[in-house]
Amino acid sequence: MQTQPFSVVLITLNAAHQLEACLQSVVFADEIVVVDSGSSDDTPAIALKYGARVVSHPWLGFGPQKQFAVEQARNDWVLCLDADERVSEGLRSSIIAALGQPEFQAYRMPRSNRFMGRYLRHGEGYPDWSLRLFDRRHARWSDDAVHEKVLTGSRIGALRGDLLHDSAEDLGAYLEKQNRYTTLQAATLHQAGHRAHLAQLIFSPAVRFVRFYFFRLGMLDGIAGLVHIAIGCSNSFMKYAKLLALQKGE
Repeated sequence: MQTQPFSVVLITLNAAHQLEACLQSVVFADEIVVVDSGSSDDTPAIALKYGARVVSHPWLGFGPQKQFAVEQARNDWVLCLDADERVSEGLRSSIIAALGQPEFQAYRMPRSNRFMGRYLRHGEGYPDWSLRLFDRRHARWSDDAVHEKVLTGSRIGALRGDLLHDSAEDLGAYLEKQNRYTTLQAATLHQAGHRAHLAQLIFSPAVRFVRFYFFRLGMLDGIAGLVHIAIGCSNSFMKYAKLLALQKGE
């Protein structure tokens, strides 16, 4: 079956310990584009080993950098991945089938996150729907510096098969990253004129815990599920605490 040609696009920085597994999972793509923002490890060499076209470009922030990568592709259909993600066999088959005769201009896929040694199947960690396959003539990445998303006015289809996310981080590194993210989120909210209130500090984490641990069955993921959800609740608290600090510093 002939399919629409498509490009896999990635942004990287010192991703040598993760990149090879990612690229091995997408060798079926018509093109691989890696936009690197100054790696000092073997990231560019590994990308070239798998036939990728490597483009060096200064860091712009997550959303703008990913959009820049999309614009470097030779094909209009793009699959956007991070270096710590892999396309499962089931998802590979689903992508090929969807591109055989596309019914939509954008497709989302379930993402399974590996955390504390196991892939989460419930709670906040699954299905973690991610819109990653799209026709760039009908969709684009947002300009958000963190928690970027694909924007489209088109109807969105759903693919079967998991996008496997394995960051290979220890818990300390994961917490450091979450701290950076909440700082960026607070700054973004502050610049947009949002205000934080005491009620958000109290109720946002509590509502989040009830939603993901009980209603989304995060309890079935054991200790890993509990820790993952607890960190998410802490992130919610810290985001608004940092926003309050910015307000007081005005």
